[in-house]
Amino acid sequence: MKELNVIDMPPIQRHPLIFKTFDDLKKGESFVLINDHDPKPLYYQFLHERENQFTWEYLEQGPKVWKVKLSKI
Repeated sequence: MKELNVIDMPPIQRHPLIFKTFDDLKKGESFVLINDHDPKPLYYQFLHERENQFTWEYLEQGPKVWKVKLSKI
């Protein structure tokens, strides 16, 4: 499964890249987002902008690294 590590990226570039990566998925495909903090604000952005199009599953929840499996449904 593809991993998208945004830890070393400038924060302003993270969400656009994450959304592009998600939008490039086909239905049923997933990727793992790797981040240095809980991406809860991103989750709420997905709820607003991609409602009923995704699933969100925490694979690791800190304290230094968070991993979330994002899937397109």
